[in-house]
Amino acid sequence: MRQVSLLILLLFVSVQLSAVETYAYAQKDTSTLYLDIHRPTAGAETALNGVQKPTILYLFGGGFKSGSRNQPYLLPWYQRLNDNGYTVVAIDYRLGMKDYKMGKGFVGIAKSVGRFCESQQMGVEDVFSAISYLTDHAELGVDVHNLVLSGSSAGAIISLATAHALSTGAAVGLPEGFALRGVMSFSGAIISEHGAPKFKTTPCPILFFHGLNDNAVAYKHYGAFGKGMWGSSYYAAQLAKKGGNYCIYRFKNRAHDVAAYINLLWQEEQAFLEKNVMQGDCRIVDALIDDPALPVSKEWGKMTPQDMYNGK
Repeated sequence: MRQVSLLILLLFVSVQLSAVETYAYAQKDTSTLYLDIHRPTAGAETALNGVQKPTILYLFGGGFKSGSRNQPYLLPWYQRLNDNGYTVVAIDYRLGMKDYKMGKGFVGIAKSVGRFCESQQMGVEDVFSAISYLTDHAELGVDVHNLVLSGSSAGAIISLATAHALSTGAAVGLPEGFALRGVMSFSGAIISEHGAPKFKTTPCPILFFHGLNDNAVAYKHYGAFGKGMWGSSYYAAQLAKKGGNYCIYRFKNRAHDVAAYINLLWQEEQAFLEKNVMQGDCRIVDALIDDPALPVSKEWGKMTPQDMYNGK
């Protein structure tokens, strides 16, 4: 029975992958970066009340050191989005922390901030390159003016940093008048060496999911002397002061597990996409979630930066 189940899973994955369109979108350093386009399921509704549904541009997690755009656990989420009429573009980005070893304790983290900032910036640049590629290849049928950027963990960090870059005018190589329609962040933050990053202009609608006990990616803030990581709670407070359009779901008794909840929170994602993004409602949600049914990961739940970069 176990072998049969494994065979069914492999067949499922192969079916999903066989329908994917793959393109090399950039050559950077020694890396060829690819993107996969997952089209909406035949017969799915691709518009809501006459408004075209956005394309979801997704960035995988893995601490800037590992991960891939087509990991098997991501495929059911892509399929759910396709079944609901959304195109998904899943992209590679350069892994700036690959093979990196972090020193012990707070000093080790502090000395790593520069490398983290470089990795974050490379990811943002790669997002811009992917958008430029889609712009230059209009025949692929992806409307770059109707994109929602989404990511988990390191991918969420890149997503929020991209929104920040757009708000500060730091975007390069994008079409004139470009703006994201929204961001969905699963356990994200922004890393900085120069104090708390602030949105200079009010960004697109942002959906935050974060565990209150996250030791891998800051829920609020950790760091010192202007160097560190500012997380979902910090940015929700900033957007509240600016009158921004945001939803934040804070998970009690959860840590970095939330980064892997992408296929478990569809109702919240769907409401954000349909109401905040497509309908343009400034719908503010600030919710504390205490749901024992949500899984707890021993590996992800207790993960710290030292665990991730020192092979524990």
